[in-house]
Amino acid sequence: MLGRVLEAASRASTTGNMQVYSIVVTTRGEVREALNACHFNQPATKAPVMLTFCADFNRFSRWCELRKATPGYDNFHSFIVGAIDALLASQNAALEAESQGLGICYLGTTTYTADKIIDILKLPKGVVPVTTVVLGYPTEIPELTDRLPLDAIVHREIYHDFSDEDIDRIYAERDSQPLTLKLLEENGKDTLAQVFTDNRYTKRDFVAISNLLLRVLEGQGFMNNEM
Repeated sequence: MLGRVLEAASRASTTGNMQVYSIVVTTRGEVREALNACHFNQPATKAPVMLTFCADFNRFSRWCELRKATPGYDNFHSFIVGAIDALLASQNAALEAESQGLGICYLGTTTYTADKIIDILKLPKGVVPVTTVVLGYPTEIPELTDRLPLDAIVHREIYHDFSDEDIDRIYAERDSQPLTLKLLEENGKDTLAQVFTDNRYTKRDFVAISNLLLRVLEGQGFMNNEM
């Protein structure tokens, strides 16, 4: 079953058919324990299989060099290309896993501790972890989480900016649902937006993670942006 999931990942769309990504499969042992800690041992880390999806220009650049070609993929755009490839592959893997009756969970904490994950997985230059997906048989089937209405994310022909009234309408259901009211009480906030900006995803944390990622990209060889 894992083989089918990985095969599905390999069939994802990819820039120029380069497949500039890698997937590290981790299931047990000290490496898995160390990775779980990087993801703050959140409940999802108890799943039996962890897939770390990485932007990877190491392999492609090595192939170029061995074929008498000179690679120029040590720049920021190359990281973006690799990250897009990795994320496309991760979504293919997630869809195939769910079609096989497995449960999945994305771990957004991958970028929080990218430097530590690089050391744990012994990732060489040209390789950066982008996201992580854990797989396992679910013990329960939870209800689907809410999503914004389509007109919040779909724009016809060109981007149409939102009026204040549009924002109020689009977020009305999310702002008033029982889970939101519970979060407001737990966090002592007046609005769900404040829960995000003041508690969950603060500017301080985002700036710290941004600086960490910039250091990671430089260390992994993706910041040579001179001709």
